[in-house]
Amino acid sequence: MRIPGTTTYRRAAFGLAAFGVVALHAAAPRTLAGQEPAAYAFVGVNVVPMDGERVLEDQTVVVRGPRIAAVGPRASTPVPDDARTIDGRGRWLMPGLAEMHAHVPPVPRGSDAWPDREALDDILFLYLANGITTIRGMLGATYQLELRDLIERGEVLGPTFYVGAPSINGSSAPDPETADSLVRAHAAAGYDLQKIHPGVSLETWDRMARTAHEVGLTFGGHVPQAVGLRHAVETGMSTVDHIDGVIQVVTSAPAGAPPAEVFSSIDEERLREVADLLVAHDVYVVPTEYLWENIFGVFDPEEMARLPEMRYVSPGQREAWIRQKQRQPPQTPEAAAAVARARRHFIDVFEERGVKLLMGTDSPQMFNVPGFALHREIRVMREAGLTPYEVLVSGTVNVASYVRDHLKKDGRFGTVAAGQRADLVLLDGNPLESLDHLAEREGVMVRGRWLDGEAIRARLERIAAKHATP
Repeated sequence: MRIPGTTTYRRAAFGLAAFGVVALHAAAPRTLAGQEPAAYAFVGVNVVPMDGERVLEDQTVVVRGPRIAAVGPRASTPVPDDARTIDGRGRWLMPGLAEMHAHVPPVPRGSDAWPDREALDDILFLYLANGITTIRGMLGATYQLELRDLIERGEVLGPTFYVGAPSINGSSAPDPETADSLVRAHAAAGYDLQKIHPGVSLETWDRMARTAHEVGLTFGGHVPQAVGLRHAVETGMSTVDHIDGVIQVVTSAPAGAPPAEVFSSIDEERLREVADLLVAHDVYVVPTEYLWENIFGVFDPEEMARLPEMRYVSPGQREAWIRQKQRQPPQTPEAAAAVARARRHFIDVFEERGVKLLMGTDSPQMFNVPGFALHREIRVMREAGLTPYEVLVSGTVNVASYVRDHLKKDGRFGTVAAGQRADLVLLDGNPLESLDHLAEREGVMVRGRWLDGEAIRARLERIAAKHATP
C-alpha cells in the first residue's frame, strides 16, 4: 500500500481550528472498542532490527501484548497456537518512527478542557498512518497528561505520547521567580519535559535551569537569544530544536549582514567545535529542516497547497497557510538557497561528528500535515548527505536513548528484538536500500495493536472526505 507522500513559522497560528479543533469541552474521552488477538506472528519476514545496518532474512517475529516476545529464524521459531499470523514473505519489518517535535491541539493556558475529540483522534491517526508510533508534544496542556495515560493504557488509539510542559518564554516567565514556580509546578503535574521558547533573559534562564535540575525535569526547544547556544548547552539543555542558535556562533559575517551573506559565511572550525560541544554534553538536535526551508523558500504557496497530503486538512486550513506565506517578507532566491545549503550542511557535519539527531517537523505548521510532513523531512535529511540507515537511526534508536537518558522513561523500543515495545511498520521494500520504501506500508503496529493497510486506507479516506472541497 502506498500512502500519498507529502511548510512560516508563527507560534500563535497552529491552524488547528481548520483540522476541526474548535469546540472545547471536558467530556469524558472516547475509548477503543474491540479486542486484540492474544498474540501476533509475522512469519517469513525480513527484519530491519536497527541494532546495526543489517537485515535478518526469513524471520518470525512474535508479539504478545504490547511487547515483542520472540525474534528468530522462521524454521526454528514456533508460532503460538493463539497467534494471528501475518504473512511477511517478501516484506520488511522495522521499528516504528518518531515525530519528536509534534503538536496536538492546544487549549487555553491552565485549562483542563479537551479539544474536539473527533479532530484530535484524526490528528493522532495521521501520525499512525504514516508509521509514526511515538511523538513528543511540544506545546503542553493539562488535558494532554490524561491523554498520554489513556493512550498508554490502550483506551485511546494513538502514538506513545511524551508531553512537553507549557513553555517558558519571555511572557510566561518574565523573571527568575516566575520561572522557578512554573518549573516546579510542571514537574509536580507530571509533564515529561519543559519546553523553551524565545525571549527568556539570561538571569531567568539560569534560575530555570537550576530548578529543572533540582526537580528532575529536562528541558529543550528554542535557544533564547540572550542565553546563546553555548551557555544553553553547558547549563543542561537536552535538545536544540530547529538548529536554533547555531548560525549565530558559526558565521563570520558582520552583524546586520543580509541572510545570503550570513549563511554563506560559515566558519568550518567553529561549526566542528559546536558539534563537538553538543556531543560532549549529550545534546540532541531536532532539525525540522523541511519547515525551515519553507519558511525561507521561494515558491508558489497555491501550488504547495495542492500537495497530495493536503487532502487531510480543510480548505480553510489550506487557505490560511497560503495567506500566511503570502504575508511573509519576500526572500530572494539567493538568500533562500544560502539558508537551505547552510542548514543542510549543519545536519551533515553534526551526523559526521557524532551529534545525535532526532526526527521532527513541528507539525502542524505551514504546509506541514501531521505524519506526512515527516516523510518530507526524511527526504531532506537524505539530500543533506545522511545515509538511509543514519536517517532511520534519528527516528528510532536515538529516540529511545533520549527517552531513557533524558526523560528517564522506559527506552525499550526503537529496535526489533525480544522485550522491546511492539511498535512496528511492515513495508513492501527494504528501507535501507531506499527511504522511498517507507511509503509502501502494509500495516502499522503500535504497542501490539495491529492496523492493516486496508484499515488505514479506509480511515484516511474518511478523513479526506470530511475536508473535500465542494
